[in-house]
Amino acid sequence: MHVFMTGVTGYIGGAVALKLLAAGHTVTGLARTAEKGDGLTRLGVIPVLGTLDDIETIGDAAGAAEAVINLASTNHPVSARTIVAALAGSGKPYIHTSGSSIVADNAGGERNDNVYSEDTPFMPLADRAGWFAVERQIVLPAAQQGVRSVVLTPCMIYGDGPGLNRDSLQVPLMIRTARQWGVAGHVGAGRNIWSNVHLSDCADAYLLALERAPAGSLFYIEAGEAALGDIAAAINRKLGFGNATKSLSLPEAMRAWGPNMALSLGSNSRIRADKARAMLGWTPKGPSLFDVLAS
Repeated sequence: MHVFMTGVTGYIGGAVALKLLAAGHTVTGLARTAEKGDGLTRLGVIPVLGTLDDIETIGDAAGAAEAVINLASTNHPVSARTIVAALAGSGKPYIHTSGSSIVADNAGGERNDNVYSEDTPFMPLADRAGWFAVERQIVLPAAQQGVRSVVLTPCMIYGDGPGLNRDSLQVPLMIRTARQWGVAGHVGAGRNIWSNVHLSDCADAYLLALERAPAGSLFYIEAGEAALGDIAAAINRKLGFGNATKSLSLPEAMRAWGPNMALSLGSNSRIRADKARAMLGWTPKGPSLFDVLAS
């Protein structure tokens, strides 16, 4: 199958692309620069130079492919509409990537016991409303236009990336600042919980969705969960800093990590992937987050 990908130069995108290539698929991928394009070529991906704003390029590449996977922006309605228009009436797959922060709260490091499955109603925070609208008003309804549209919603992802971008976001940032401070930090009490999944398992979900997901379907992707304070303690042990972690007030966390990341690292984002296991046959096999941190 010929698959066109956006976000292929990113952390998740590189892992998905390499699994697609290993399975015998042909992959073309959007690259912003010739340098990034050269990197994709070395991976075996055929580069298409452009950005999500290059609507003609996006439309042509999507229309020429047998499937499209968006791993770039969750909130780019123009490119999403362009892909839908290019695939309309074809029955071809269009996999759009969301993220479990769409169900996150502003807990400031406190625990929230809300756990979400795909049919659990929720209202996203204001800064997520745009990408919630993209998936619910553009991508999923494309099933009515003859597109096999699918939304995958991963959570906190860990593990080394095999593509051009080797690092995820949250855990590597916590490790970098722990090295600077001599202690791992968390927001407030660190009792807030995030679901998590190994990168390889996450990439497997994309291949299974490409093969098996029905039109208009939504899947959450997770393989476990952990409190951020426990993650900080594991980072401490990994770096030889003992057991005592550093509690940051939200303003302190914002100064250290930036406002958006501080709010994220203080939030709860808990999902369950029972539907992906049942409908896609997805079975996570990778090591746990704590096993990776201990290795």
